[in-house]
Amino acid sequence: MCVDFTDLNKACPKDSFPLPRIDQLVDATAGHETLSFMDAYSGYNQIKMHKPDEEKTAFTTYQGLYCYTVMPFGLKNVGATYQRLVNKMFAKQIGRNMEVYVDDMLTKSITADRHTNDLRETFDVLVKYGMKLNPAKCVFGVPSGRFLGYQVHQRGIC
Repeated sequence: MCVDFTDLNKACPKDSFPLPRIDQLVDATAGHETLSFMDAYSGYNQIKMHKPDEEKTAFTTYQGLYCYTVMPFGLKNVGATYQRLVNKMFAKQIGRNMEVYVDDMLTKSITADRHTNDLRETFDVLVKYGMKLNPAKCVFGVPSGRFLGYQVHQRGIC
């Protein structure tokens, strides 16, 4: 099912919440011995719609009239909304042992022996907010990997 939100997007004011700078996130991985790369499962679809806004996403099929109860892809401000959410979720970790760009997450540890504790902290937050990961796109406890299109390593970009 594909819904055209062009008219709704034109009527909505732009949310100017800034996305993090990719170069800064990638640079922030340098100096960390162990990394874990995580991807949220169907990211936007894990965010519940504000109840009064559900009717604004209405669409019809032969079976009837429906509306989204979770945030659909294609709405104008989903990226800003999602980034604001993950920034709040991981506020205590971002810049310290984690970096987040929308639904791409990286837990980073200066030493390998710290990594289990850092991951536990990340998983505790994920569980608290009910966010699910896509296991097919996750890699845990490695010295290097791809983050936001860049191959990163303890020494920086490979």
